[in-house]
Amino acid sequence: MMKFTKQNFIFLVGGIIIYIVDIGVDFWVASKYFSQGQYSWSILILCFRGLSSLITQIFSYEWFKNDCEGTDTGKLKWIFLVHFFQCGIFIRYWFALKYGCQAAFKQKSSGDASETNPPNFIQKQAIDVVTDINMLRVFNTFLETTPQLFVQIYILMEHSKNNFCQYAAIIMSFCGISFSTVDYQISLRESLPDKDEFHMLPKLVYLFYKLLTITSWILSVSLITLLSVRSSVILLIFLWICGFSWTLKQHTTFCKSKKMEYLYRTVVGIILIFTFFNIKGRKTKVCIFIYYATHTVVTLGILFLYMFWKPAIIKEIHFTIVSILTVLSLVLGIIFLVVYYGCFHPTAYCRPQACPDEVDGEAGQKDRVKTGRFQNFIMQ
Repeated sequence: MMKFTKQNFIFLVGGIIIYIVDIGVDFWVASKYFSQGQYSWSILILCFRGLSSLITQIFSYEWFKNDCEGTDTGKLKWIFLVHFFQCGIFIRYWFALKYGCQAAFKQKSSGDASETNPPNFIQKQAIDVVTDINMLRVFNTFLETTPQLFVQIYILMEHSKNNFCQYAAIIMSFCGISFSTVDYQISLRESLPDKDEFHMLPKLVYLFYKLLTITSWILSVSLITLLSVRSSVILLIFLWICGFSWTLKQHTTFCKSKKMEYLYRTVVGIILIFTFFNIKGRKTKVCIFIYYATHTVVTLGILFLYMFWKPAIIKEIHFTIVSILTVLSLVLGIIFLVVYYGCFHPTAYCRPQACPDEVDGEAGQKDRVKTGRFQNFIMQ
């Protein structure tokens, strides 16, 4: 298992700051729209925030319950209350800071660890708690941050009015997507024994691949929304149905209960609207080719649709700019995708027989065995 380093700790602190600022910006933008009488936009932004928070709290509590199975039930009661008031993620951040600081700064040698907390166990504690946070942030990114980015870009294009709070929301959305995707891949490399270390160049290539492809798709959906809101909604629902059906076909086993498993598949279906999501940890060269080929066809189809439906708009400068950005970000995103998978992506995949459950500790910990959630939850 790889070590939790000082660099990991810095990324963790940066993620906390981005998360808190993002919440503040959401409420600030919603209040601005409300004060301007644009109640629908205000309510929509708050709905994205509320739905995302609710789902992440549900998953967070379920994971706490699974990890604490057979232990003190009193501890679970106050954990439930904290999650009920939508603050569960802050408990996880507290533990992440505590264990991360211990692993990255205080544990300099094996002599610093006690018999009950050997070095490997301390490192695993830090990596596991940060891994859970990054998984939750992936949910938050595609349930709240990415949809809100789409809404803000649509408002900017539709009304041709812009203000500082809109730009702040767009910038924070991009920052949120950036941190969550990169932090996720860092956790992936450190949590699974078959993954290589994630160096700076692969991080940047992966970041640009995700950001550019997501940006291109959001601009495409914004363009079709300008033509017809109904058509946009139908397209998104159709894509969600396709994604949800694919998860059913994959027979995912991420959650212990059937209800939670269907909630997980529902969330994955939403994520698949915006980016590729490997849910089985297997080779997916064909799937990823089909996915982005479909996105390319739909994107070009939307641009051609404008030419026949509203040829007059082609002469407008904002349409030209958006079209160029859409195509350019798509092309560059696919180039970074090919470079990442061709040069930096691990060729080995974690399989149940090759990746046995890891024991949390040594002496005194032999009965405590934890199956890594990442073995059933892989985004590439």
